[in-house]
Amino acid sequence: MARPKSKELTERELEVMHALWNLSEATIADIRDELAKSGRELAYTTVATLVKILHEKGFVEQTNEERPFQYRPAKSFEDVSRNILGDVVDRLFGGAREQLLLRLFDHGKLTKKERETLQEILAERDKR
Repeated sequence: MARPKSKELTERELEVMHALWNLSEATIADIRDELAKSGRELAYTTVATLVKILHEKGFVEQTNEERPFQYRPAKSFEDVSRNILGDVVDRLFGGAREQLLLRLFDHGKLTKKERETLQEILAERDKR
């Protein structure tokens, strides 16, 4: 029996999504070129296959009917990152966000900028 297709993003699919988020709307060739800028050289057919999979999963939508086809993200970076992080918290930490925070701080001392950003986030959350 075949394994059902995952609704989660693979590493390569996520790379394509990052390229599309950077470009807003693009052709397969544009996406391939954007990936190449970050050192990820993929064949046109590979990128086309990844975009097709992302379309089937609902992460990408086609915006025109004539060639070359244009694509744009159907889901924002914020939505995707929120879902992935929520999944990590649930699956890895049993829903305990404080455990995630502890692991983040295990990776070394916070920089001054990171500390300031954290304080700003906490102050903003307290206002709500």
